Amino acid sequence: MLPVSGMSTAGSTAVGITHVLDVGRHMILPLIVLTLGSVAGLMRYTRSSMLEVIRQDYIRTARAKGIKEKVVIYKHALKNGMIPVITLLGFWLPALFSGAFITESIFGWPGIGPIDIGAVSGRDYPLMMGINILFAILTLFGNLIADVTYAVVDPRIRLK
Repeated sequence: MLPVSGMSTAGSTAVGITHVLDVGRHMILPLIVLTLGSVAGLMRYTRSSMLEVIRQDYIRTARAKGIKEKVVIYKHALKNGMIPVITLLGFWLPALFSGAFITESIFGWPGIGPIDIGAVSGRDYPLMMGINILFAILTLFGNLIADVTYAVVDPRIRLK
């Protein structure tokens, strides 16, 4: 069975690889919670975008030319289908951290979530502002990554 709370087994004095394995075991459920929801949404969005791109005329033209289906999908459709998904990924980074707030509280992990909850209940305004600035920086960084990835995926977009 997997442990449902804490970062390590209570009262454990394990060190070295035993401690690493114990923390890893405690990390499994929070990781599942953080990844499954976001991956499911990302998969639905990717599927919808790819289905829309596959219906385009240039995909039919590529198939009519006799290009292998694998090349049509991975070279032509996937690049154009990923553009809306990249937009979504730009906002995924701050969303992952905000989901971690709740996950840390539920699973009893120390982190920024319990710190922020304590700051709100204790009216620690400088700490709350610092955490908001952190999320603003994460949002900007996520959008920067999305913009750079646009230039890689879509040759019409150039970085200047």
